[in-house]
Amino acid sequence: MVSFGAILLTMSEQKISHINRLLSGLDDTTLVSSRWLRAHGYSTSLVARYVASGWLESPVRGVYLRKGGRLEWPSVVRSLQSREGLSLYVGGRFALALQGYEHYLRLGEAPVVTLYGPDRPPGWVAKLPLEARFEFCGGAPFDLALPGLTANTSDRELLAQGLGRLAELDGIVCSSPERAMLELCDRPPGAALVYEVDALMQGMATLRPARVGLLLRHCRSVKAKRLFLALAERHRHAWLAHVSMEGVDLGSGKRSLVSGGRLHPTYQITLPGDLDEHLG
Repeated sequence: MVSFGAILLTMSEQKISHINRLLSGLDDTTLVSSRWLRAHGYSTSLVARYVASGWLESPVRGVYLRKGGRLEWPSVVRSLQSREGLSLYVGGRFALALQGYEHYLRLGEAPVVTLYGPDRPPGWVAKLPLEARFEFCGGAPFDLALPGLTANTSDRELLAQGLGRLAELDGIVCSSPERAMLELCDRPPGAALVYEVDALMQGMATLRPARVGLLLRHCRSVKAKRLFLALAERHRHAWLAHVSMEGVDLGSGKRSLVSGGRLHPTYQITLPGDLDEHLG
């Protein structure tokens, strides 16, 4: 017969094993949500005991990290992609900044992590006590079906979307420069956007023609495609001559990006007449 003391000991060992298993999967920056914990067998009351015992801490309601852990924006993105299973990735302006192309990071301002995808971030993301803040930009202007963004998604699947992993940042999924530029071109029009994209396009001498052609064919935004091509032509990038335009729909009629601008003769969009003055 098993004694009552032995039963208590076994139950205690199980609890210790439970918390050890959880902590072994958390490094110093890993975030886990209440939803993820419940899905993996950790009840709300059990998690509350872990917090009270000093094993976990909660920077905001609904999310946890190990006691003494560091809160960093890459670990937030990694959690959204790998643990929450959300189709969200770093794209547009901040993806360009991460890859060394951003000219518009303002000194003294907190970084803004631009997230793209069909899924909205959970509410706790905006409440995290981080210097960086997150901006949800919605779905990207492509008709490509976004794959899952977990560790099981192959690099080949990501590459077919113009996406890739940044090994130096926990392997988070991020837009390639080609995709990020088209995403940025799709932002609300205005002179400020055109100046920014133009300054960035000046440094885009090494874009890959095959990837540019693929993304142009699958881009739904006529405005974004025309702006991208007009500015690539303006900076006379050699790769542009090797981009296949077969199947690329540039629409019809004129597009006005700025009032009182200058009409581009090929791509029929209005651009600011003083672009050269803003290159610096």
